[in-house]
Amino acid sequence: MFRELGRWTQEVLDDFETFAVDVIYDRRDDFPAQLFGAFLKSLSLIFSIIVQCRRKLYDWKILKNQPLGCLVVVVGNLTVGGTGKTPVVEIFARNLADQGRKVAILSRGYKSKKEPAWRRFWRLLSHQEEPPPKIVSDGNHVLLDSKVAGDEPYMLAKNLPGVIVLVDPNRVKAGFYAVKNMGVDTLVLDDGYQYFPLKGRLNLLLIDKGNPFGNYSMLPRGILREPIRNMNRASYIFLTKSDGDPDPEIVEAIRAHHPKVEIIECAHRPKYLQELKTGERLALEVLKDSKIGAFSGIATPENFEAGLLGLGAKLDVRFRFLDHHRFTDRELEEISSQARRGGLDMVVTTEKDAVRIPDTFIPSVPFYYLRLEIEILSGANDFNEAVARICFPKEELRIRREETHAP
Repeated sequence: MFRELGRWTQEVLDDFETFAVDVIYDRRDDFPAQLFGAFLKSLSLIFSIIVQCRRKLYDWKILKNQPLGCLVVVVGNLTVGGTGKTPVVEIFARNLADQGRKVAILSRGYKSKKEPAWRRFWRLLSHQEEPPPKIVSDGNHVLLDSKVAGDEPYMLAKNLPGVIVLVDPNRVKAGFYAVKNMGVDTLVLDDGYQYFPLKGRLNLLLIDKGNPFGNYSMLPRGILREPIRNMNRASYIFLTKSDGDPDPEIVEAIRAHHPKVEIIECAHRPKYLQELKTGERLALEVLKDSKIGAFSGIATPENFEAGLLGLGAKLDVRFRFLDHHRFTDRELEEISSQARRGGLDMVVTTEKDAVRIPDTFIPSVPFYYLRLEIEILSGANDFNEAVARICFPKEELRIRREETHAP
C-alpha cells in the first residue's frame, strides 16, 4: 500500500513538474497555464532583484571573488538548459590538455548524489572540516558513476582521459584542491557564468541560436538566470546550434549590450551512433528510412527529435522525460517493449541520457546514443585556433607556433 502511495505521489509531482516546465517554455496557453504563468511572473520580479543585488555586491567588492593563481576559463549560459554546453566544455578541455596544460574541470554536479542533511548538520555542530570535492576522474581513471557524480561530470570524465574532473558546489574549494593536491594549472569552470566567488580570466558565454533568451522572462516564469544585459561580462560569445545562416536579430541583441565582443558561431554536428552495450559505432546513413524510437530527458527534446528526422529516420515512437530524469527499469522496459511490438530497427537516445541507463538493463531492441561534436562555422577556422587565440597570451602563442613549424 505504502509503495503504491509513494508511486502515486511521485507521478503527481512529475505531472506538476511537466506542467510547470511547459508553462516556462510557453508550450501551453490554456487558462491554467496563463494563471500559473502570472503567478510565476511575480516570483520572477523578486528573483531578478536578488540576482542584481548579488552581482552589485561583487562589483562593489563587498563580496570578494578569489583568484587561484592559474588560468580559469568559465563556460556558462544566461539561460537554464539547452545551449549544448557540455560538448563545448569537452572540446576546450581536450584542446587545452593537448597543448600541454594540466586541466581540471570543476562542476557543481547538478542532480548528483548529495551528502545527507543529517551528516551536514552534524559536521556543522561538531565543527568538522568540509569533505574534499568528489573526484570523478583523476585523469587516469573514472572513479564515480553518473548517479554519484552527475550526468555531465561523468560524461566528461569518460570522454576526456588525461583531464581531471571534480564535483563540489563550492568550486573555490574544488579549484584550490586541484591546484594544491593535483598539480593543475588550468581550471575549466563548467556552468560557471553566475558563479562569482571564483575569479575567471576568461568568460565564455553560450547562447542557443534556436532559443536564445526564451520569452525574455527571468526564472521561474522564463528561462533566464539573469537579465540579458549581463552578457556584457563575456569575453567571447559562442552562438551554438547554428545552421550557418546569419540571424541579424540575435546579433543586434548581442551588440546592444556588448558592442565589441567577438561572436563565434558553431554547430552541434551528429557524428555517429554508438550501441550502449557493445560500443559498436554505426554511420549516420543507417538512419535513413529506418523505423526507430527515440527517448530523452533533456530540456529541449524537440531539437533532438528534429535532428533524427533530418537524418532521414522514421520516428514511430517517442518518449519525453523531464531534464536529468533518472530512468527506472520499468520505463526502459516499456520503451523496449513498444519498440519490439512496433517492429522498430533501433531505439536512439542522447549521449547525456545514455549515462543514466543502468548497465544491468538488457533491451530487446538495440539501443544507441547519438554522438554530437562541435564544429566552428564562423569566427575561427577551427576549435584549435579558437582555443589557442582565446586562452594563450600572444607571446606564448607565437612561441608555440614557432615550435610547431620548426624543422
